[in-house]
Amino acid sequence: MNELLIIVLAYLIGSIPTSVWVSRYFFNIDIREYGSGNAGATNTFRVLGPKWGTVVMLTDMIKGMLAVKLALLLPEYQDSEMQFTNLQIGLGLAAVVGHIFPIWADFRGGKGVATLFGLVVGISPWTALGCSGVFLLVLFLTRFVSLSSILASVAFPIFILVIFNMDNHVYRVFAIAVALMVVLTHQKNIGRLLRGSESKVPILKHRDRRRERRRNANGRD
Repeated sequence: MNELLIIVLAYLIGSIPTSVWVSRYFFNIDIREYGSGNAGATNTFRVLGPKWGTVVMLTDMIKGMLAVKLALLLPEYQDSEMQFTNLQIGLGLAAVVGHIFPIWADFRGGKGVATLFGLVVGISPWTALGCSGVFLLVLFLTRFVSLSSILASVAFPIFILVIFNMDNHVYRVFAIAVALMVVLTHQKNIGRLLRGSESKVPILKHRDRRRERRRNANGRD
């Protein structure tokens, strides 16, 4: 019974529709009616800009971290590291389900990548740091949040299985499942990336303007 209660609580935490509430309160719109129609951080970056996109992304990450920490409410699981980690994974996944199907927003949420990342931060911070490095590097080079999320998620099982070689089989399966899920939920983004029609987030504008000026100057030469 205690397990069921905290799983429900984790789902309710994940259900907090950050981007929907931000868009309604500060902009008087529903983020799901603009851009890609998704209630996640990527669409918030695209529609509301980097400031609010960052707020939404960090808040959605915190949801996953909080859900994982609910495992501390069941001290009987702390005697076994493997059982405790498995409980954390279950709670984190409940939060991700809540993010994708939020009870507070008509069950129309985001793709859960930021909340998934918060889950990983809560369980294995070093793995999260490695995935963050992949995400930020790809974002800096391409400005595609979707591509950054996909490659960071693919890096996740590589860190778990190869680099850190974690022996928890549930965690190994979870890492592979996360990578597959993120790729599957980003099929439309992958299609737009291949067609060259995926939107870039509005960051590094000064760099782009400098490049444009250099191209124009070279053209005049």
